[in-house]
Amino acid sequence: MIKYCSASDAVKNIQSGHCVFVHGSAATPKTLLNALVKRSDELKNVELVSISTLGELEITDAKYADSFYFNSLFVSANVRESVNSGRGSYIPIFLSEISQLFDRGIINLDVALLSVSPPDKHGFCSLGPSVDVVQSAINNCKIVIAQINPNIPRTHGNSFVHISRLNYMVESFDFLPEVSYSSKLSDEDLIIGKNVAQLVEDGSTLQMGIGSIPDAALKAMTGFKDLGIHTEMFSDGAMELIKKGVVTNKHKKKYPGRTVSTFAVGSKELYDFIDDNPGFAFLEASYVNDTHVIRANKNVIAINSALEVDITGQVVADSVGYYQFSGVGGQMDFIRGAALSENGKPIIALGSTTKKGESKIVTHIKEGAGVVTTRAHMHYLITEYGTADLYGKNMEQRAYAILKIAHPQHHDELEAGIIKRFGSRMHTVK
Repeated sequence: MIKYCSASDAVKNIQSGHCVFVHGSAATPKTLLNALVKRSDELKNVELVSISTLGELEITDAKYADSFYFNSLFVSANVRESVNSGRGSYIPIFLSEISQLFDRGIINLDVALLSVSPPDKHGFCSLGPSVDVVQSAINNCKIVIAQINPNIPRTHGNSFVHISRLNYMVESFDFLPEVSYSSKLSDEDLIIGKNVAQLVEDGSTLQMGIGSIPDAALKAMTGFKDLGIHTEMFSDGAMELIKKGVVTNKHKKKYPGRTVSTFAVGSKELYDFIDDNPGFAFLEASYVNDTHVIRANKNVIAINSALEVDITGQVVADSVGYYQFSGVGGQMDFIRGAALSENGKPIIALGSTTKKGESKIVTHIKEGAGVVTTRAHMHYLITEYGTADLYGKNMEQRAYAILKIAHPQHHDELEAGIIKRFGSRMHTVK
């Protein structure tokens, strides 16, 4: 039986020891989470499982540590302190495989907290800007609690859930959290974006990771024709290319004529743009991020970033030493998928230094840091100082290729590290 009720009554179905899936990204169900906080005195060891959540969340406060534990599949900014202070942890996993955790009972969900659009005349609500792994969560939990929010856009694709599957429905008018990467672009980001765009061709299919550099690359692509988009995340930068007619999805093999994504994060303008727009297919990550699906498109350009890269091409993208900063996400899914695509180009792009001037290109990665993309998967590494093509190069060759695109003030230190590790066999370097 479907029940319309208050948020406080709905979350009474959550008990101590329960495992609760939390809808993520721009669809983070704040009304329900705030109601859950008010039950903190009654609850112990409620496990909250989510990918990326957005906005300020009171439930992350340390005073609720005995009540709620964050078992994160991707560490977003609002749960970083919890994950790194013992009030939670991180599950390293590819975005393409998260659904298997629910389908195979590796994570047993009791409750799912969703944020959905109002039902249409047929009784279908939309998961809006965040489809990713939600359908598998719905299919594998006992109780579904949904906040019905008219601000959630009605997206096309595999985004629909019928009200008959919702055990409890709660009214909500939360505004969607807005994120702007384009407004934060530095001069270095824009140069890196232009370097990335040099590898793009008319008719390429694009995947963009999270952050300012992928958006900077999109800004540099206005002169191309008939680009396609098959990506895990859709942002404002990609929206602008569609509006300008640069993206037509004409040459894609998978969902030709439509932009494919698993979730969207950006401005209110973006959320309005995807609302009831049949030019989009919001699909599950188990499909979108499947390397078999990705490689079916030709000329796939995968644009992702990193926190640190060593001189052999090992990519650290989820941690700073022992500090868990984000997650594996879909980087490896698309780096490998692009490599297998006909004429595909997997790209890791990053600024050469941190805000403190420390080199992001290092002789060895920090103790405790995790390698997300291995040296064997690396093809193109890009900074504001150029592009290093690492594919097929031996260890010394790639070390010197990477050295050329490091910040000049760190060249001497890096070259000393290269010589210490490999000797002075310059004849091996082309």
